[in-house]
Amino acid sequence: MTKPFEKVAKMIDHTLLKADATKEEVGKICEEAKAYEFASVCINPVWVPYASEQLKGTPVKVCTVIGFPLGAMTSDVKAFETKNAIENGAEEVDMVINIGALKAGDYEAVLKDIQAVTSAAKGKALTKVIIETCLLTDEEKKKACELAVEAGADYVKTSTGFSTGGATVEDIALMRKTVGPDIGVKASGGVRSREDAENMIKVGATRIGASSGVKIVQGLQSDSDY
Repeated sequence: MTKPFEKVAKMIDHTLLKADATKEEVGKICEEAKAYEFASVCINPVWVPYASEQLKGTPVKVCTVIGFPLGAMTSDVKAFETKNAIENGAEEVDMVINIGALKAGDYEAVLKDIQAVTSAAKGKALTKVIIETCLLTDEEKKKACELAVEAGADYVKTSTGFSTGGATVEDIALMRKTVGPDIGVKASGGVRSREDAENMIKVGATRIGASSGVKIVQGLQSDSDY
């Protein structure tokens, strides 16, 4: 029988996206991911070949980011970055939308931007669409989620963790209501504790992006009431 902390561990993308991350640090989170059986290790594209080698033969996936953290690259660049990441061993890609286009109401541009990545990844890697909720109104969040679903994404995701805010319970609930039951919802940015993860999962999160994955799982292991 799966224990609660093991179930949550398999929902965590163990994340290291800071600019000054070293090979030693990437290796460390790979070892932690194997030990706790996290869903994936999420690292910048330059580390994908190394992480892929470290995680070979394990159930832990290699996840990377596309158009990160601003989303202000051209769609062609995002598509190339996706293809390159997959060639290097990525099994999941988290792409940032064109936030400015969304806020300007240019929904066709946003749709095509997401489709550039979902098309490049189709059949090869899961696609998660980062909408950067902290910069959007509720109506813009809903529209971004609708466009991600239309583009064939596998997940919608709250945040990069590099902007003005991270995941909130309210945003996760809104995103889940918008996309329905069949698309994944990833809470990312500011999820640092057992309580944070538990609250996100209760309202519909199916993935947790966190650099505090070990702390979260250890908190669950020590909490007999969970």
